[in-house]
Amino acid sequence: MAWRLLPLIGLAYLMAYMDRANVSFAAVQMNVDLGFSAAVYGLGAGLFFAGYSLFEIPSNLMALRFGPRIWIARIMATWGLVSAGMMFVETPVQFYVMRFLLGVAEAGFFPATLMYLSHWFPAAWRGRAVSRFYIAVPLSASVMGALAGVLLGMDGTWGLAGWQWLFLLEGLPAVVVAGVLLWLLPDTPDKVSWLDAAEKSWLAARLAADVKASGAQAQSFWRVLVDRNVLLIGVVLMLGFACYNAVIFSAPVLLMQMTGWTVDSVGYLIAGSGLINSLLMLAICHHSDQFGSRHLHIAALLIAGAVSALLLWSALATGVSLAAYLVFAASTLIFGPLCLVLATEVLHPQSRAVGYAAVNTIAQVGNFLGPVLWGAAYDATGSAETGLAVLPVVLMAAALLVLTGFSRDRRRDKEPLADA
Repeated sequence: MAWRLLPLIGLAYLMAYMDRANVSFAAVQMNVDLGFSAAVYGLGAGLFFAGYSLFEIPSNLMALRFGPRIWIARIMATWGLVSAGMMFVETPVQFYVMRFLLGVAEAGFFPATLMYLSHWFPAAWRGRAVSRFYIAVPLSASVMGALAGVLLGMDGTWGLAGWQWLFLLEGLPAVVVAGVLLWLLPDTPDKVSWLDAAEKSWLAARLAADVKASGAQAQSFWRVLVDRNVLLIGVVLMLGFACYNAVIFSAPVLLMQMTGWTVDSVGYLIAGSGLINSLLMLAICHHSDQFGSRHLHIAALLIAGAVSALLLWSALATGVSLAAYLVFAASTLIFGPLCLVLATEVLHPQSRAVGYAAVNTIAQVGNFLGPVLWGAAYDATGSAETGLAVLPVVLMAAALLVLTGFSRDRRRDKEPLADA
């Protein structure tokens, strides 16, 4: 299952994240060409998440109606076209509208994918399953970092700016991959020929046992929206994502200011950090599968993020600042999939479609506010110091919520899957 499903889903998620975040590299040229201030750029970057949040739950309900495979492919084709259309932006209003529409187009992709995987992988393997497609996020940084200099260097080719080539050549491939997903991705385990009857029966029994062990109960639509676990996980993600995106969406410019390097050199640094973060994500999520205590793993990552943000704010030697950035990028990224795996363990299967979408909707508020507030603070002060000073406080608050809200160790039956 892992070999047949996860590479496809990982490729799709890589393109999703690349097409939402490539604006951070485009901004190096685009903001100068179009005269965008940090506040204009921050609002535009954040408006993606406003559109994403508003249409998250409706989109996931449509995934239930049409099936995750068809709906995921539809989402991909739509966002690919909108992302490529970013090349036509000329004014702040057009920038706002296109970023909002990109969020609307991608809404529902992640919760639909999470719901899809929960139908295939038992809880004792789910951390590894989610991490093996979620590594698309740091890998997308590697792809963007490696391509940024090349695509921006096409400035003037056929009358197009470099940032226009970047949007075009990173957006259209998603449309092609949408067709590949529609063709190759199966709907459910019972509909594939590469699992025999005994394997399908074993898988169904393990998934049912996970639900029974969790003690989760099916809830109505409105009860799921106000469920304690949904709200708690959503708020933790909101706080962590706000910090992560505030820095990541400005990372190329911030790192260029810190080091004096060119965009090519910074791009290679970000590409290298993406590869490192991918390996760390796989290792940490695997560890959480083996030893349980998801909440302790999450809290430790958030605390590491707070300490590294404090070092960034302290503006010590360049080497220390670069190391702090790498730790910050890794820790504030990896806590996310662990929170989402935790959500799969505390929600009943009949509540997951709405529950995942609700968690992700709350999380997107942080994704929206992070870049917006960061840009406003930068314009007001002329530096990133104010934003960096706030990050440790927010991340420590998120860690405290995790430790107090999930104090009970949710250990699971760790029967190895190798016995199947």
